[in-house]
Amino acid sequence: MKLNLGCGNAKRAGWVNVDKFAGCAPDQVVDLERSPWPWADSSVTDVALIHALEHLGATTDGYLGMIRELWRVCAPEARIEIVVPHPRSDAFLNDPTHVRAITPDGLALFDRALNREWAKTGAANTPLGLQLDVDFAIEKVDFQLTPEWHKRLAAGEVDRAAIDDAMRHFNNVCGQIAIVLRAKKPLR
Repeated sequence: MKLNLGCGNAKRAGWVNVDKFAGCAPDQVVDLERSPWPWADSSVTDVALIHALEHLGATTDGYLGMIRELWRVCAPEARIEIVVPHPRSDAFLNDPTHVRAITPDGLALFDRALNREWAKTGAANTPLGLQLDVDFAIEKVDFQLTPEWHKRLAAGEVDRAAIDDAMRHFNNVCGQIAIVLRAKKPLR
C-alpha cells in the first residue's frame, strides 16, 4: 500500500490519498494526530508527506506519537518522501497553520545508528530512535533554493559554500526541503 498523507487537493493515482478534511475528497478521512492509524502493521511500502508534516504535531507527544504510528505501519525498507517549507522561508513563517519546523537534523534524531554513534562520542543529541524504538535513516536531502538564489547560483555569482552560509544566516535562501527517509525494519 502507498499512502499520500495530508494529501489536500494533490491526489496521487495508485495511492491511498488521506486527509483530515473531507472537503478535499480524500480516499480516507483520517486525523493523523490520533492513534492508532487505521492501517495494519508493516503494510505500507511508500509514504508521501508533501507539505503536510509541518501542519501536524503541535505538541511533542502528538508529533512523537505520529512518528511511532508511521514506524508501525511502514514495511521494511518503506520509502517516506517528505517535502516541507524551509523554516527560514516566508512560506513557512507566514502560514498560521504551520506548527512545527521540519529539518533533516530533526529527522536524524530517529536514526538508531546515529543515536549509537552519538552515545559513543558523548553528543547531546536526543536519541529518539532508541527511545521510541523506531529507525528511520535519511537517504536523501535536497535543499531547493528560492528562484532568486537559484538564479544567483546558476549565474556564478555565488558558489555552494556561499549558499550554505547564507542558508544559516538569512531568510528566503531556501524555499523548501525534500527529504527521503527509509524505514530500517528487519525483514521477517
